[in-house]
Amino acid sequence: MPRTRRLFDQKSKEPFKLSRSKIELFLQCPRCFYLDRRLGIGRVPGPPFTLNNAVDHLLKKEFDIHRAKGKPHPLMRKYKIDAVPFAHDDLDKWRTNFTGVQYLHKKTNFLVTGAVDDVWKGKDGKLIVVDYKATAIEKEISLDDEWKQAYKRQMEIYQWLLRQRGFKVSRRGYFVYVNGRKDRAAFDGQLEFAVQIIPYYGSDKWVDGALQDAHACLCKKRAPKGSENCEWCIYRKATHSYE
Repeated sequence: MPRTRRLFDQKSKEPFKLSRSKIELFLQCPRCFYLDRRLGIGRVPGPPFTLNNAVDHLLKKEFDIHRAKGKPHPLMRKYKIDAVPFAHDDLDKWRTNFTGVQYLHKKTNFLVTGAVDDVWKGKDGKLIVVDYKATAIEKEISLDDEWKQAYKRQMEIYQWLLRQRGFKVSRRGYFVYVNGRKDRAAFDGQLEFAVQIIPYYGSDKWVDGALQDAHACLCKKRAPKGSENCEWCIYRKATHSYE
C-alpha cells in the first residue's frame, strides 16, 4: 500500500523534510523521487548493511576517544592531516539518522537534513566533513568509479548544510575507507581491515539549484518520465504490459 504520511503538499505551509538521500534519489531519477515523496510509492528497500553500520559505530567510538582529549587520531598524524576531531554540543544529533544537520531552505520550504559520520576541525579553524566507508576489494581504492559520484555529492551536501548553519567549512573533506582483508589464512572469528584516508575537494554550488528543481518536480500534477538508466523504471515498464 502507498504511504499516506510525510507526503509533499504544495499547499502546506509547514516545511517539508527532505533528506540527503532523497535529494540523491531525485538526481538519479525524478520519477522515482516524485512517486516516493508525492504519492507515497517508494522503492522496495534493500537489506540493511549491518556490517557497515557496525564499522561506522566503532569508528565513531574510536574517534570520540581522541575528541574528548582534544588530540588528533593517529591516522591524522599518519596522513599528515593538521586537524582534530571537532567537539560540539550538537554532534550526536548531527550524526543521528532522521535528524542530522538541518537547514530550512526558504526558496523551497524544504527542511534539508543530512547525518554526517564525523566532523574534524583544521588548524585554520574550518570544519572538515568526514565520511566513513567500508568495503572488501582487492584493487586499489579510489573515487573514480562512476557510482562513487554519489559519494562525492553526499559529502558536498554535508558541506553545504554546515555552511548554511554558519560554520566555516573547508572544501577539503576526507573519506575514511576500511577495507576488509582477504589475505589471512583463516577467519578465526575476526575480520581485519586496512584503513586508508582519501581526500576530496567538494563544490556545493549545485545544491541550491538541485533543491529548486526537486521542488518544481514535486509541484507537477503528473509524475515525470522515468530515467533511461533507472532500473526501477525499466522494470516497471517491462512488467506493465503483463498487468
